[in-house]
Amino acid sequence: MNKTVSDLTIIKNTRLNHDNYLLELQSYIKLEGIIPGQFVNILVSDSQATFLRRPFSIFEVNYHQNSISVLVKVVGPGTEKLSSLKPSDTLNVIFPLGNGFSMPMAKEKILLVGGGVGIAPMMQMAKDSRELGAEVHILLGARTKMDHILIEEFSRFGTVYLTSDDGSVGVKGFVTNHPVLLQNNGFNQIYCCGPEPMMKAVAKKAKELNVRCEVSLENAMACGFGVCLCCVTKTTGGNKCVCTDGPVFNINDLSWPI
Repeated sequence: MNKTVSDLTIIKNTRLNHDNYLLELQSYIKLEGIIPGQFVNILVSDSQATFLRRPFSIFEVNYHQNSISVLVKVVGPGTEKLSSLKPSDTLNVIFPLGNGFSMPMAKEKILLVGGGVGIAPMMQMAKDSRELGAEVHILLGARTKMDHILIEEFSRFGTVYLTSDDGSVGVKGFVTNHPVLLQNNGFNQIYCCGPEPMMKAVAKKAKELNVRCEVSLENAMACGFGVCLCCVTKTTGGNKCVCTDGPVFNINDLSWPI
């Protein structure tokens, strides 16, 4: 689908826990061919503190309803404003932006790893991969049991594993402490999104297991077109804009010391 700028209408704004919300946005332009891992850039109007657009991974696409969902964690005035929106409110959105994940083949065994709000691009990835006939496994990490969200929704598309920093649910510790990542479980590909230290740790483990791995970077992306240069990252091919060359990269293309 070619990128476009359009006013989308809020269908639903669901509070998931103390600081996470799921916004469902109705498009009047036909949605088609959106790739898991792509993102949208949202203009937060009526706020002097948020004159730059805010990037959000596309959480899920409902082609039947012609809608896009995005996961919003309240961290400042911009996301606070988004969390307060009501049905029938509108948002000006640029979408879809960036390059998404490479999709698995039928019968491949894949592992999706999401930490914190890094779970956002994994829902559509799990959904589409399942439809392609892949065997989907999903490893989700959060600080506490209360910080885990949408587990039942993820379980519709694959086997779910959990970690928590305090051990209140699942395996105690980071995602790299979970047995599913500590040994070779026959995965053909690993896909990851979350805090950079977590992604680097997952990338290192993927290297050790000799498993192809892609990560979705979360650099600040103000324009989404590679103009503002806010999101530049170092790669083996030189400096690249995350918003246009990514946000998804193969770990072998990143200048990470792993």
